[in-house]
Amino acid sequence: MSDLHFEALTKHYGVVKALDNFTHSFAEAQVHALIGKNGSGKSTFIKMLAGVIKPTSGKMKLGSMDLSFDSPADAFKAGIVTVHQELSLVPDQSVAENIYLGRLPKRGVLVNWPQLFENARVLLEEIGAGGIDPKMKVKDLSVGLQQIVEITKAMSFSPKVLLLDEPTSALAQSEVRQLFALVERLRAKGVTIIYISHRLAELPLIADTVTAIRDGAFVGSVPISEASPQVVVDMMFGELLPLDRPVRVFPKEFPSLSVRDLCLAPFFKNVSFDLYPGEVLGIAGMLGAGRTELLHTIFGARSADSGDIIVDGTLIDNPSISVMKAAGMGYASEDRKSSGLVQSASCHANLCMAALKRIAPSGWTSIKKESSFVDVQIHDLHIKLGNPMNPVSSLSGGNQQKIVVGGWLNNAPSILLFDEPGRGVDVQAKRQIYQIIWDMAEQGLSCIVVSTELEDLTECCDRILVLHNGSISEEFLNDELDPKDLYAACMESDDSTGELV
Repeated sequence: MSDLHFEALTKHYGVVKALDNFTHSFAEAQVHALIGKNGSGKSTFIKMLAGVIKPTSGKMKLGSMDLSFDSPADAFKAGIVTVHQELSLVPDQSVAENIYLGRLPKRGVLVNWPQLFENARVLLEEIGAGGIDPKMKVKDLSVGLQQIVEITKAMSFSPKVLLLDEPTSALAQSEVRQLFALVERLRAKGVTIIYISHRLAELPLIADTVTAIRDGAFVGSVPISEASPQVVVDMMFGELLPLDRPVRVFPKEFPSLSVRDLCLAPFFKNVSFDLYPGEVLGIAGMLGAGRTELLHTIFGARSADSGDIIVDGTLIDNPSISVMKAAGMGYASEDRKSSGLVQSASCHANLCMAALKRIAPSGWTSIKKESSFVDVQIHDLHIKLGNPMNPVSSLSGGNQQKIVVGGWLNNAPSILLFDEPGRGVDVQAKRQIYQIIWDMAEQGLSCIVVSTELEDLTECCDRILVLHNGSISEEFLNDELDPKDLYAACMESDDSTGELV
């Protein structure tokens, strides 16, 4: 048997115990869900197994083979491959080039293109993804198909162990089903899969076991047949108090933001709504409904074909990001890695970037001048970090999300747009983010929240608009709104086809 075994695996950063005395075995050819709140030690565990960092002490074994890695290349050689939440594909290169990146077959000094495309075609067919054209550019594929290309790339190394980190966080339901079918094929081929996800409802559909880490320590492991929702939540968090969304009354005489007949083909048309001071407004819709594009347009990152954007009673001419920032608007992107944060920069720097004109109106800044702004956000948002000068990439997803929000709050916005604020973060981190949103709303900040997970909107928002086929189709006041009603509104049939869209 080639079980994956850990004995007293430990990683300390000074006095901080990121992982402490982790002892457990993962059985061969099974899907093992690894769960834990943000900051629990999951990322540290994955990085050690992937060869990114070395343990302080303890042992790792695959069957009878001792594992000790100085680099990710060593992990590859041992048959351990990781597919990270943020894809590492090159958009302008073909599927085949991405699968064999750095390992292109050669004929002499030239790339053997026919061999490359044939190798990729065979590999895609082997894992049940033969419908993907190896010659297509990755940027022309959906996110779900890109995820499959990433896994195909991992399979080209013939792994014994495959680590999947939040593989469904940006996928539509149809793409999730396709991914699960692929995972089942890999399990049938004898691959041991460690599957990290905060979408707890999907675990019974794919996992054989559920293993929990809490505060750096192994909590327990149960077969999926025993992993009821209450058992899973208890393993992750211990006792978790019920969420209590505040009931608030906010003035509706003068909107903070008015959108009138906003159009951007082919994404949306004739969108109109008002956002009031202190209101948390949700925008619901299936993937492809135009939600992110709508936020981009309101924030000035895209140019509308027609329509008006009015902030605090003032019509905004030629909206751009700089114009909307000056008007008091901020935007927390759904993609923290590429457009929300600079991963290689420090937490301190990321908390200051959006607000440099406010922090240093003269154009001259310093660490000392910035520190008061940084300290306020770390304190108020309860950001869990060691040294603020450490790179933001060292933080958990939930703390990175707080850095994004804190950076915009330093610019003193009156309107803040949240695109998928709960993406890739655990239940507790989501609750903390909701509390931040509610606290800001109490102070008069107007918020728009977009999320694919519609339960998030019913938990977080005062009012919810449904964006369907590019238009606002329904409006709900969130008075004990049932998420099922929201799902039904998002998936109404198209009058012209009678099909669900």
